[in-house]
Amino acid sequence: METYTAMRHFADSWGLLVMTLFFLAVVVFTFRPGARKAAERAAEIPLKED
Repeated sequence: METYTAMRHFADSWGLLVMTLFFLAVVVFTFRPGARKAAERAAEIPLKED
């Protein structure tokens, strides 16, 4: 089987599922409890003086 054909078959069958699971994991990681405090600290980094 050619490489392109094998990759195309994988993308058609499992690629969408993998991308959806990755997206959901990023969303859950972003909106998890305790993420707000870390995001606020990261947002203040450019404004801090050394």
